[in-house]
Amino acid sequence: MSINNHQLLIRGVDLRLEKTHRFIYGGVIISTNIEGTIIRISGPVVQAKNMLGVRLYDVARIGNLGLIGEVIQVENDIATIQCYETTDGIKPGEKVVGIGEPLSVMLGPGIMSQIYDGIQRPLSSIKEQTGAFIQRGIETPALDLKKVWKFEIQAKLGDVVEGGDVIATVQETPAYTHKIMIPPMLKGKIVEIAKSGEYTIEEVLAKVETEDGETKEVLGYQRWPVRIARPFKRRMASNQPLVTGQRIFDTFFPIAKGGVAAIPGPFGTGKTVSQHSLAKFSDAQIVVYVGCGERGNEMTNVLEEFPHLDDPRTGLKLMARTTMIANTSNMPVAAREASVYTGVTMAEYFRDQGYDVAMMADSTSRWAEAMREISGRLEEMPGEAGYPAYLGSKIAAYYERGGRVEILGKGEDKIGSVSIIGAVSPPGGDFSEPVTQNTLRIVKAFWALTKKLAEQRHFPAISYLESYTLYWDVLEDYYKENFSEDFPELRTRAFRLLQEDNDLQEIVQLVGPDALSPVERITLEAATMLKEDYLQQNAFHDVDAFCEPKKQAIMLRNIFDIYDKMRTLFNNGVVLEDILANEIFDKIPRMKYESDLKVLEKLNSEINLLSSNNFNVVVV
Repeated sequence: MSINNHQLLIRGVDLRLEKTHRFIYGGVIISTNIEGTIIRISGPVVQAKNMLGVRLYDVARIGNLGLIGEVIQVENDIATIQCYETTDGIKPGEKVVGIGEPLSVMLGPGIMSQIYDGIQRPLSSIKEQTGAFIQRGIETPALDLKKVWKFEIQAKLGDVVEGGDVIATVQETPAYTHKIMIPPMLKGKIVEIAKSGEYTIEEVLAKVETEDGETKEVLGYQRWPVRIARPFKRRMASNQPLVTGQRIFDTFFPIAKGGVAAIPGPFGTGKTVSQHSLAKFSDAQIVVYVGCGERGNEMTNVLEEFPHLDDPRTGLKLMARTTMIANTSNMPVAAREASVYTGVTMAEYFRDQGYDVAMMADSTSRWAEAMREISGRLEEMPGEAGYPAYLGSKIAAYYERGGRVEILGKGEDKIGSVSIIGAVSPPGGDFSEPVTQNTLRIVKAFWALTKKLAEQRHFPAISYLESYTLYWDVLEDYYKENFSEDFPELRTRAFRLLQEDNDLQEIVQLVGPDALSPVERITLEAATMLKEDYLQQNAFHDVDAFCEPKKQAIMLRNIFDIYDKMRTLFNNGVVLEDILANEIFDKIPRMKYESDLKVLEKLNSEINLLSSNNFNVVVV
């Protein structure tokens, strides 16, 4: 994917010229300001006249308070703006200032471990200035412009560089090395380079002379418009799974690195807990967590828990490789849309440094509700359930920003990925509603949560009959190599067993279990072991919260070995009740809590050594 110079300039900002961005963010009013007057206010939508020259998606400051908004429609000299703050008290006649720059994020050292609002304002800095509540119109830099960082310079004087080349590194946290890159689309020769040392992000690290003879300054940070996907060289096949340590995902419905997945489910089925587990245990190197219009108490729990979560991969706190965007349901509805784009742009920036990134969006339904709200205020023709007719294309454009790609810059093996996992909150768990259906058309891994399993205290409450993945065909070879050679066969048998169990459960509900034959009862017993002892997983248990690939393979093999042994013993005349009374059936439920794989392998040997000699055989 490439972006030409026209695209870089069309919104009144040259993405190659970092110095200009520095002046803008430092608060200096630039010469392209356009001042108009408010003529209409409808909730978060504001219309202003005398805005000739303003561009689509430019940032505007609204009213005497200077509320932050974004131009979403331009007709003659009238601009329609969606405001990201409450418009209470704003009156027609007040001024609107278009600052000539699109809504952008600041990308550089200091972004990791931060908690932002939907338009990348750091909540910690806002609290210091205004207290517990966000004061309207407040503007604070997304990154600390005064903090001194230790830069290790990698480039040399005279180097020919291009967009994506790393010129310096900063050890931002013990778990994350921040790579300072040449901005996309900039190419030339380094004519001046700083020495390794301590600098603020606003200081010039290098000067690059382009082919046109211009000299561009490279700072310690970049800015990038949130609605433009960051460029890369080419998309690559997603042939490696995002290993999550969650058996229901890894075994049945895996997602590839760079893949996209959705977790739909009604309230209380475990969407947030599932995303927490994925963020904590997946083998992504960076996590971007976006709370998009979630309830305030749920978002508060996330903000309180994440800083205290231990990262099993690094031994540090999970926040050392996590950045968060907190946008709750009581915040202005328009800010929900901005939070999703802010999050995915930050995820792309980490990807461009060569990292595997997992982005969690909770939930995209709230984002869609924001689009419905704004569309209604604009008096657009509504689509199904009142959502705008362009809902599907908006959702598709968002999920398409995920992927595994060859990133910009010179060198081999420059690969990064963004895996997007979006929660969907269909009202009443109705998967036929528009947001779920439009998401289904885009994602390739669909993890359906059901109220029925949640009520049975079966977590994760992922429906193994409704969920699916389209990544299995490209991941099968990886599973054979890293899980076990027979894993694909075991997985197929597991699907078949669950389907047989589902058919038998319908009979049981009608006429009771006594109507089943012993062979069918064996199938039910094996399915119960698969569901309760394998698919159920305790997110709060030190051992069971994460299940490594080898352990998953051994556990699954043990269940099917004992299933086969049960049928063999019964065929040899052993009574089913005697088989089930054997002590080995007490060891199966304890497998998930065992960290020593040798114990599980020993259990497999015990299963295979079982014979009719261990039982009283009934001769017919």
